[in-house]
Amino acid sequence: MPSFTDKLTVDGHEMDMYASVPSGSGPFPAVVIAFHVGGLDEFDKVMADRLAAEGYVAVVPDLFHRLTEEQMNGPRLDRLGYLSDPDIIADCNGAVSFLQANAAVDGNRIGVTGFCMGGRVAWLMAASNPVFKATVPYYGGHIMLPWGDTTETPFDLTSNINCPMMFHFGATDGNPSPDDRVKLDAELTRLGKEHVFYSYEGAGHAFMDFTNPDRHHEGAAAESWPRTLEFFAKHLKGAAVGR
Repeated sequence: MPSFTDKLTVDGHEMDMYASVPSGSGPFPAVVIAFHVGGLDEFDKVMADRLAAEGYVAVVPDLFHRLTEEQMNGPRLDRLGYLSDPDIIADCNGAVSFLQANAAVDGNRIGVTGFCMGGRVAWLMAASNPVFKATVPYYGGHIMLPWGDTTETPFDLTSNINCPMMFHFGATDGNPSPDDRVKLDAELTRLGKEHVFYSYEGAGHAFMDFTNPDRHHEGAAAESWPRTLEFFAKHLKGAAVGR
């Protein structure tokens, strides 16, 4: 199962992107992974490798590539204040273009997932690019807040989501909170959007992150990941779509 780091150019900026590819010739379905606030680190690379082992080309674009060294070396949560939704959309669309230009990828079977800030990005991208056939946000916070040079929030764009969604929440998480979960569910239901929400008792934010022993919740991780794989298999590995 080969993996590599490529460099893409987005709006004149060079962006690293980690890619993990299944063995064989394909064409394979693909998943864009929006990373957590830790950035392009071991956790996100392992999650990409796990998806590649299941038969998906998985890519993780470096959404922090515009940040300076000083900004990256400051408090981790401060990084969120330097991000802008239009830039995030451009970066993720750059990853999509890479996938669609790759002969090993079925460009009609692309999904998106993300963890922490990446869960927010997964919602945003499902609402911003109709290419996605499934989205799986993990504990995405700030969905009802805009980032950067925009007044629209991912929540404001919910009517544009036209793919099924599976959202995983930690029951003790404060962002997204249980109240946020209710509001998100109500809006998707009001708009008739196909979705399923799961909440994991005893789990807080970042429960998937095995690199963070203070937050990792083994039970929630073990329960949610097979659900995610089943969801992607249903919506991305169903009948192959002609290229």
